[in-house]
Amino acid sequence: MAAPKKSRGPAGGQGRPGRSLALILIAMVALTGGMFLADQPTPRLGIDLAGGTSITLEAKSEPGQESAINKTNMDTAVQIMERRVNGLGVSEAEVQTQGKSNIIVNIPKGTNSAQAREQVGTTAKLYFRPVLTVAQGTPTPTPSASTSGKPTPSGSPSAPTADKGKTSATPNASATTQGRAVTGALKADSTPTPKASTTPKADATPSASAADEAAAAKLQKQFAALDCSSKASRAEAARGAKPTDMVVACSSEGDAKYVLGPSEVSGTEVDSAKAGFDQQRGMWIVNMEFTKQGSKQFQTITKKLSAQQSPQNQFAIALDGEVVSAPQVNTTLSGSAEISGSFTQQSAEDLANVLSYGALPLSFKEQSVTTVTAALGGEQLQAGLIAGAIGLALVVIYLVAYYRGLAFIALLSLLVSGILTYTLMSLLGPAIGFALNLPAVCGAIVAIGITADSFIVYFERVRDEIREGRTLRPAVERAWPRARRTILVSDFVSFLAAAVLFVVTVGKVQGFAFTLGLTTLLDVVVVFLFTKPVMTLMARTKFFASGHPWSGLDPKRLGAKPPLRRSRRVNAPTDPKEA
Repeated sequence: MAAPKKSRGPAGGQGRPGRSLALILIAMVALTGGMFLADQPTPRLGIDLAGGTSITLEAKSEPGQESAINKTNMDTAVQIMERRVNGLGVSEAEVQTQGKSNIIVNIPKGTNSAQAREQVGTTAKLYFRPVLTVAQGTPTPTPSASTSGKPTPSGSPSAPTADKGKTSATPNASATTQGRAVTGALKADSTPTPKASTTPKADATPSASAADEAAAAKLQKQFAALDCSSKASRAEAARGAKPTDMVVACSSEGDAKYVLGPSEVSGTEVDSAKAGFDQQRGMWIVNMEFTKQGSKQFQTITKKLSAQQSPQNQFAIALDGEVVSAPQVNTTLSGSAEISGSFTQQSAEDLANVLSYGALPLSFKEQSVTTVTAALGGEQLQAGLIAGAIGLALVVIYLVAYYRGLAFIALLSLLVSGILTYTLMSLLGPAIGFALNLPAVCGAIVAIGITADSFIVYFERVRDEIREGRTLRPAVERAWPRARRTILVSDFVSFLAAAVLFVVTVGKVQGFAFTLGLTTLLDVVVVFLFTKPVMTLMARTKFFASGHPWSGLDPKRLGAKPPLRRSRRVNAPTDPKEA
């Protein structure tokens, strides 16, 4: 007696479609909840839809420095421009590199575009200035005067003081010599007037003119009133100051404010700056190398500062008027110096980038400026939505006319795909800065056709099985492996095209490529976790299983063959007597 054959279970998990549906339902609920928890109920709109200004800058290297246009320098330039734009009080501005030599600055509506263009298009200014006074970054009470009745912006005992060792980037930082001796002198017999080099004295000299006294009084008043709590006030503090001026300035974090003397060394005298880890001391440090001229200047100022008491033994590294670090000087330095302190790897690398930018041999030329009003952006968005609605309506009409009842499954799948796409776009705004621009809307419209194409491939495979004479339930399962391969190959080609387009293009075309790639991935998720399980469930209903004329699976309309029947084989007798 022959052993009974083992029955094979339904392919593709026909008996458990609920698991896949539950999984995608959980994903939809989680994404929707995250969207509202992040207070981002709508996708972030790009400049061409929301209105604003888009500035394209092209990097130009200095003569003989063609290799200066590289990723490190371009990334550093982006950081500086981002600080400048944020200093204008701009929210949600975008500064990013495009290609090898371009920087795109997108500034939303409500910003002075002329001021923004001026800020992002100029080269950053880095100076080493002596610290005269330091205080907390909030406004101080009415400042007291010196015994002579003159304002004392230079750090006398009556001036406000704070945690003098702490700086914005390198708390308790110090500068130490690297053993290189460079001779040279800088003008040292100066007084703290706006147009002369200065040593960190306590008060103005008795011979100071009335103009100098008025300037000192004005500076002290600015220092007392300075509030470093906002980015705009920090950027405005030293705006327009000349290198020869005494200035008030904020730390880049806003926790301290300073009175700084005239610049003693320009950032262009920094030859190189690198962050590194000192194995012996177990700490991160920043090493600086100066040019020949910078070595002489740096030796002179550190010689003066090393003889002073805190905070007047500090020099401030000021970038665009903000103090990014204010290390103490412990000894006379020359052409090579080390800055050490409470560095992390990130803070050390950030400071090294800032120092390197002072000597960055790059300038930027404005290539184009595009201004889009909010009204024009709204019209473009409306036109894009209308185009999307027309495309979706045409797809629905085709599905209903040709597939009838199967169109219900396709529309449900499109709805799920739309929910996933919308929530992801909303969450990607605050997460990675994704902004929905007009090309991205076009990518989403194209994705409607790609998603519908996947459903059509599966439906046609099922109908082919029915034409072969099979009933619906086995037809659904037998059609799936072949349809799955076709869908994966098709989506892979679409995703590959989107990835290549994203890499090789610049500007807004990347928005089209990103949206196309995202929706292609979501198409795979929806087909596998929603369309296939729903099709399995529908095959169990009488409406579809019986081949109702409006189900889209009517065997007569499809020209099906007679049902497949297995022929029973009669074994030939083995005994000649039975024959």
